[in-house]
Amino acid sequence: MQDFRNLKVWHKAHTVTLDVYRRTAVFPKHEMFGLTSQMRRAAASIGANIAKGCGRDGDAELTRFLQIAMGSASELEYHLLLARDLELLNALECNRLNQEVTEVKRMLSALINSIRPERPANSRSKLHRD
Repeated sequence: MQDFRNLKVWHKAHTVTLDVYRRTAVFPKHEMFGLTSQMRRAAASIGANIAKGCGRDGDAELTRFLQIAMGSASELEYHLLLARDLELLNALECNRLNQEVTEVKRMLSALINSIRPERPANSRSKLHRD
């Protein structure tokens, strides 16, 4: 068990969440229970799952929650694109936030890879095959 506040990836995820909250504050009121809520939930889920994993015993549990955080980051990427296409975010703001989420995903991936041993190439899932 470790303190999640000591992880750089948690700090980065927290910053992204704050940015998403600030940016969605100007979304139309009719989106409050739609896209605004979805984006905020996905963003907050990244940091929350990092924290949850740090509160568990063992590397397998931590890795599992880091992977869930990765899924939430991917979900947020989609919501950002949707907000851009609905003209709730301009392209510049969407790209900036997307770059931040991509950085969080890179950091999560590096942390996951540092925790779990590399799997043999023949054990990869069909999704990751060339």
